[in-house]
This record gives sequence, structure tokens and C-alpha cells, in this order.
Amino acid sequence: MTDYQGKKVVIIGLGLTGLSCVDFFVSRGVTPRVIDTRISPPGLDKLSEGIERHLGSLNEDWLLDADLIVASPGMALATPALSAAADAGVEIVGDIELFCREVTVPIVAITGSNGKSTVTSLVGEMGKAAGWQVGVGGNIGLPVLSMLGHDYQLFVLELSSFQLETTHSLHAAAATILNVTEDHMDRYPFGLQQYRAAKLKVYENAKLCVVNADDALTMPVRGADTRCVSFGVDVGDYHLSRQQNEVWLRVRGEKIFNTGEMPLTGRHNYTNALAALALADAVGIPRASSLKALTTFTGLAHRFQVARVHNGVRWINDSKATNVGSTEAALNGLQVEGTLHLLLGGDGKSADFSPLLPYLHGEKMQSQALHVYCFGRDGAELADLRPDVSSLYETMEQAMREIGGRVKSGDMVLLSPACASLDQFKNFEQRGDVFTALAKELG
Repeated sequence: MTDYQGKKVVIIGLGLTGLSCVDFFVSRGVTPRVIDTRISPPGLDKLSEGIERHLGSLNEDWLLDADLIVASPGMALATPALSAAADAGVEIVGDIELFCREVTVPIVAITGSNGKSTVTSLVGEMGKAAGWQVGVGGNIGLPVLSMLGHDYQLFVLELSSFQLETTHSLHAAAATILNVTEDHMDRYPFGLQQYRAAKLKVYENAKLCVVNADDALTMPVRGADTRCVSFGVDVGDYHLSRQQNEVWLRVRGEKIFNTGEMPLTGRHNYTNALAALALADAVGIPRASSLKALTTFTGLAHRFQVARVHNGVRWINDSKATNVGSTEAALNGLQVEGTLHLLLGGDGKSADFSPLLPYLHGEKMQSQALHVYCFGRDGAELADLRPDVSSLYETMEQAMREIGGRVKSGDMVLLSPACASLDQFKNFEQRGDVFTALAKELG
């Protein structure tokens, strides 16, 4: 256990995670200061009166006077005030780093541009199916510090690139980068390789690395080594095989599971299952328990979730597709009997949308007809990808009301926006909830 006695600690960012950081230090006899750039941040009413707080801006004097800054993942290290503090020798970490310094039980660490929430949840379910006490958190579920002090046998953490930037003490029993596609380019001015470099930190000191055989960017910087186990569609230690109309999971050539027994469907979910299985095997979860979890796990809310089926029309909520790669995964090999009504739009985070072109031209989808409805901040840029089948709207609701008057039996309405939601919604969950409510009204 790290001793923070006598340290001057500043926490940037309130909310659930910020409050968990405050509780962590108070329990160790340290009274931190709290900064939030919002005037009325969530959790302010739960902050003890004895905690100094500065709201509405960054307090540079506090930052320069600190011994330790615990920064919210949403606060870029390149922010001038943080950069100045770092130059002055102030240590800057995140809550994941504080957690890793305390933990002695195994950690499974999962990152990637897409699929990490699904794989994190699935590994957690595999452990629970074996009767293990499993803590699931990080970028999903509980703030990690709130899981300390419980009698867990395994931690399964979803980690974003932002969280990994300030993490140095992670020694994962098994770690994976599921994939690397453009995301958060507004945060990484030097492009994809800078973003990848943040992801690669998950492999540092890892006992075993699970890499994607179909994505070279998921390999350690010096290439695959003896720590690496691979998964992939057609190649890898864990891969898929097709027999007639069946798709099987195979491990080192051995056929072990028919995907027809999974509630989840789609090739991206089958490869997610492979990655989860590799991680579970690495930490000793019994294989039978892992396979049992595959038969019961129904997926996450807002991730290719059926919102409504009515009059032969399927309305699918994939609001969690907040980047291009995630939308690609949803569209890859998608089969629609009638017309696919695709909703795209929001805040693209300076991403390159061109990887969607093969899907919009039908080269990687098996849909007979397509119409694209674009909305939000970057709607016009998305509509320009294929103007002949695109319409532009200010809001998602306007687009959906147009769709409601057009759909016929056999059609699919898919919200898989390839963009963040914050230009028009509180978060992707709210966007998905609005889509679902409108689907029930319009369907």
C-alpha cells in the first residue's frame, strides 16, 4: 500500500470517479483539493464541506503547488496548466494508477477502439460462471477505487487510451488490444500512431498479451513475442471456422463451440468471444464455465440492440458506435432483406470517414438497398460520402420521422452513427434511449 501521508494532492474532475478518488485519499488520512472546470459538476452535493474546491476553471496555483495531481481521463495532459505542472516536477496520475498500486490479485486489462465493453463484460461473466468473485470496472461499470477492500479474486478492467496515458504500475495477468482504428483524433494531433502508442501501454509488464492476428497495430511495438497469444477470423491461436451454415470457435485447431448457441450474432461478436476466451484461459477460468457464459450473455445496452420489431421492420440501436471502426463492425457482412435505413451523425472527433465508403457502396454489405440519413455536427461531411443515397437533417429525430413514413416489411433501421453524441445529447446512452423511444412511437 502506497503511503500518501503529507502529500499535497489535487484531484481534477468530480463525478463518480472524482468522488471515489476523494474517498480513497481521505481513508488514508490525506485531505485533497478538488478542481472542476464546470461550475456545477455532478457529485458536488456529495462532496464533504471540509474539502477545498475550485470550480469553473483550472487553478494553476494549486496545480503548481501540488505533489500529486490525479487527473480525470477527460483532461488532456497537453492542457497548458497540466503541462506546466509536469514541467515543474509534479507527478500526474489517474485513478487507474492509484488502483494498480494497491492491488495484489490478478488483473485482466482490455483496451481497443471497439468491442472492449463487450469483451470486458463477457470475461467478467465467464469468471462469475466459475463461481469466482470478480470486480468489473474502469471505463465501464464501477470506478476502480470503489472496488478496493472487497474480497475479489479477479479484476477485469476496460481501459481507454486516456486512462492508459496516466497509468504506469499496471502488471496485468493478461492484457489485450482488440483493434486500433481512428478515434479521438481531436486529442491526438500526431495521428493514429500517437493514439496507438497510448493503447500499447497496456502490454507493459503484462504476463500474457492477446493480440489480433488481423490487425498489425495491436502487436507489441517490437512485434509478437513469446508472451503473445492471437485471435482472428481465419488465423490465430483462437479463430473461427465455417462448416456448411455453422460457425465454430476453434482453439489451436480444436473445434470447441458452435456460435449458434450464442445469443450474440455477427462476426465481430464471434471474434469478441474468441478474445474473451483467450483472456479467460490465460487466468485459469475453467473452459466449461467460459463456454457456459457464452450461451447466456446477451450483450450490452446500445450495442446492436434490437429496439423494436414491428410489421416486419427491425429497429436496431447501436448508439455505442461512437467511432468509424465500430460502425464498420456493425455493417460488415450485414444482411437485410429490404432497405437498410442507416442513421449516421454527431461529433466525428476529427475522424476520417472514408473507411465507410466500401460499406455505403455495398461492397462489404449484403443489403439490397440503402438510404443514409445524416444529422448533427458532422452530418454534412458524412452525407458527402455518397450523396446519391443520403439525406441531411439537423437532428436524429427529424431523420427518424422521415424514416417512419418510408419503412416497409423486410427493412432495417440502424442507428450506428460513427460519431460521439455530445453535440446534441448528454451521452450515447441518452441518444440510444431517444432512438428506442422513437422506434416504439414510429414503428
